[in-house]
Amino acid sequence: MKKTNVAVFFGGCSPEYSVSLSSASGVILNLDREKYNPVLIGITREGSWYHYVGPVEKLLDDSWCNPSDCTPAVLSPNRGEKRLLLLKKGGIDSICIDIAFPVLHGGNGEDGTLQGLLELTGIPVAGCGTLSSALGMDKDRAHRLVSLEGIRVPKHLVLNKGEDLAPAEAFADTLGYPIYVKPVKAGSSYGISKISRRELLSEAIALAFEYDNQVLLEETIPGFEVGCAVLGNRELITGEVDEIELSGDFFDFTEKYTLKTSAIHVPARIDGAKAAELKETAKIIYKALGCRCFARVDMFLTPTGDIVFNEINTIPGFTEHSRYPGMMKAAGYSFGQVLSRILDLALEEA
Repeated sequence: MKKTNVAVFFGGCSPEYSVSLSSASGVILNLDREKYNPVLIGITREGSWYHYVGPVEKLLDDSWCNPSDCTPAVLSPNRGEKRLLLLKKGGIDSICIDIAFPVLHGGNGEDGTLQGLLELTGIPVAGCGTLSSALGMDKDRAHRLVSLEGIRVPKHLVLNKGEDLAPAEAFADTLGYPIYVKPVKAGSSYGISKISRRELLSEAIALAFEYDNQVLLEETIPGFEVGCAVLGNRELITGEVDEIELSGDFFDFTEKYTLKTSAIHVPARIDGAKAAELKETAKIIYKALGCRCFARVDMFLTPTGDIVFNEINTIPGFTEHSRYPGMMKAAGYSFGQVLSRILDLALEEA
């Protein structure tokens, strides 16, 4: 049986470059090699593309980009060709691509930019499309759309770079501290601050502007964060709801990837009825944002039982210990089964 060539994209021009290397390693190691042949496409921090043929271990220590393992490469933009062009010294060679699997996090990969290029080529994409990827990265617009479904979202204000800080200060005073200050379009908690008084606001805004040209001021929602893995195109299934137990202020970058003082409980320590409600809410959000194949929906559960939308991750972490595979495993699906289903769903939409 002819194997399906799956182009696994990793790296990228994003602060989340290193996270992508870890996620891509998880995907590569868990693909069913009897069905799929991974074609590895690495993108450097500077944006150069390479076909990578070395071992997975070199992704984990970021030594993958080297002359012996890499050939400069580009995708053919001609719709229907579905080929990766290898720019060798003696001429151009090519590899057929059946499915593209972007395992990139943050800007220039998760935000619809790569998805748009892939849609131009006609290569099926394992994951959300251009629009839903862009919406998933934009916390402001995602909140606005989800609120139209009658789902509660945090009160927030968007500040553009160069604007006067007076409206932001007034908004924060009205909300009451503590508040969150976030880049509108960034992931892995980069640039996020939780501040307890006005004197810290300008510094937090300046930090957030290092990652985006828009900044979000957002109310603090009491309670705890929960997540739900969603899988499917039209018929949706979910993993078990998970729960983040915090000991500090919020689930920042360090806690997300080391769990030094935090813990993730799968299933969440909530009753079955509330878990079922969270799953249905996650499905509504997934559909409202036009998602396909897979995504992780993050929400808050307040002490009174209210569900509040936080954000959606259209390319969540994919290491062995990441939340999405963990939630699906708790529902009875192995990592390999989830990846195979994602690839089948990509072909369904082709």
